[in-house]
Amino acid sequence: MAGKFEVWVDKAGDYRWNLKAGNGEVIATSQGYASKASALNGIDSVRRNAADADVVEIEK
Repeated sequence: MAGKFEVWVDKAGDYRWNLKAGNGEVIATSQGYASKASALNGIDSVRRNAADADVVEIEK
């Protein structure tokens, strides 16, 4: 099963989304957005940018 984005409204009235893996595990959670359109734009940004994103190790 493919992953999916789930969009909902939180208790404060903000729109949020989770990215879930095919097994149902949450692998990413968004910030709160004032509008549904903004939340959907955030999903689109993840779709466009994540595939080519670098992995950077931060040493402490």
